[in-house]
Amino acid sequence: TLSLVNNSSSFFSTFLVTGIPGLEAVHIWISIPFCTMFFITLVGNVTILTVIWREQTLHVPMYLFLAMLAASDLGLSLFTFPTMLRIFWLDARELTSSACFTQMFFIHTFQDFESAIILAMAFDRYVAISRPLHYSSILTNSVIARIGLAIVVRAIIAQVPLPILLRRLCFCRSNVLSHSYCLHPDILKLSCSNTRVNSIFGLFMVLSNMGLDFLLILFSYLLILKTVLSIASYGGRLKALNTCISHLCAVVLFFTPMICLSILYRFGQKFPPNLYVLLANMHFLIPPVMNPIVYVVKTKQIRDKILRLFIK
Repeated sequence: TLSLVNNSSSFFSTFLVTGIPGLEAVHIWISIPFCTMFFITLVGNVTILTVIWREQTLHVPMYLFLAMLAASDLGLSLFTFPTMLRIFWLDARELTSSACFTQMFFIHTFQDFESAIILAMAFDRYVAISRPLHYSSILTNSVIARIGLAIVVRAIIAQVPLPILLRRLCFCRSNVLSHSYCLHPDILKLSCSNTRVNSIFGLFMVLSNMGLDFLLILFSYLLILKTVLSIASYGGRLKALNTCISHLCAVVLFFTPMICLSILYRFGQKFPPNLYVLLANMHFLIPPVMNPIVYVVKTKQIRDKILRLFIK
């Protein structure tokens, strides 16, 4: 749909999201595994939130951070899966610019949430291993509440300007997005206005938030490794490292697809579109599915409480 702006420039007032290029004929079949993933995501993360909420014994730093991670995964899924399923089931690809910018804001906000929560969990593991006797006195409930508030405030401050800056742009080249949901770099590519400010601000926010988080997580694990190597017994080292396995899985699941996708966006113009779609889907869909599974499998306390909940 073409509209006039200032009587001189034309722009698209709607955007078309894309399914999986080349596989449009079998979208209905592709929707089956995506529906399964969405169901697992909802059940897994809601179950973890319910168990941690109801069990007073789980109101400790490690599990409170896990509850934040589950809430973040749930939010990210609710703003990505439904749009994809609309495409697969109804071939409903059209989004208004307001709906697209709103979806983009929440997707990137929950990305920032997840990145910061994973960093907080790395700090939690470092304190638990290096200062076990002072663990509960350092990470009190009030400290965790302040960390959670800081995470929310940081993400919102970082992401609010993005849709505002996009509003000043004209979109007249095309209105077809590369993914099944609206992402900031993808929207920018369709603009026929000067996007220098948007690009610089977007890149700065990514580097100063998720980029810095990743470096601090690496630094935390260097400190953890140094502490673990100072433990005299081999069994003690293994026990300490074992408490980090679930968190390491969360780090790998979240940051690996994101780094690969960023590299492809900037240097991989010759790669097929399906590769972009696959990596984007992995980045946004796999962590919410896998995080609850990993934590249930690796954390006996969570597993036992869930079994007790369902037996009741």
